[in-house]
Amino acid sequence: MAQTSEQDTALRLGVNIDHVATVRNARGGLTPDPVRAAKLAEEAGADGITAHLREDRRHITDRDIDGLMEALSVPLNFEMAATEEMQNIALRHKPHAVCIVPEKREERTTEGGLEVAREENKLAHFIAPLRDVGCRVSIFIAADRRQIEAAHRIGAEVIELHTGAYCDAHAEGDFAKRDSELAALREMSSFAHSLGLEVHAGHGLTYDCVQPIAAFPEVCELNIGHFLIGEAIFRGLTPAIAEMRRLMHEARTEG
Repeated sequence: MAQTSEQDTALRLGVNIDHVATVRNARGGLTPDPVRAAKLAEEAGADGITAHLREDRRHITDRDIDGLMEALSVPLNFEMAATEEMQNIALRHKPHAVCIVPEKREERTTEGGLEVAREENKLAHFIAPLRDVGCRVSIFIAADRRQIEAAHRIGAEVIELHTGAYCDAHAEGDFAKRDSELAALREMSSFAHSLGLEVHAGHGLTYDCVQPIAAFPEVCELNIGHFLIGEAIFRGLTPAIAEMRRLMHEARTEG
């Protein structure tokens, strides 16, 4: 895909295709196929694909992971909980990246960032074999200095900042909280970058709120899923991704 500026080149878009599988699983059967959606996203300009294989297989399945590994030319980012089962799956497939996220059975989506500081020793041992086989390890965390420092100490190469609170405040019209959350994300992006960590961001981003985050010069990648899959119902996946990329590029070139 042609890039239009050096700054824009540094900002990648990862598309999460989990909720294509959610629609499929609501009825059963084989359609809509998340692997087909991933290939379409790749053709539309996604720089990577994210898939979260949960313990209860509520959306992405083992078969989907097999298909994605076989079909994709762009990197696969495998979101996973820090469990032995998921570690074994990642070690078998060796995706480009693994993003360690918190996971509760009852939650609808990932709620909040991973508690790294309290589980530092456990997580350090958990990610070591993943790094050894060549997976880039990312930790999904809140914009919190303590968690970022812990992620750095355990050997993570990447952090993904949880943008959910910022996005929720924007959607609810709580602009004081929105601006406070945005300031924290901006400060912690800079802090993580100063430690040598690659900075990603995601969760809840939409056309309306993506640009302030995209404008952070330290952020290298945005991971967006639910909104893009929902928007694809109305305009198609290719135009939905194209519009997100346009807004990301605009934020970088005019910010």
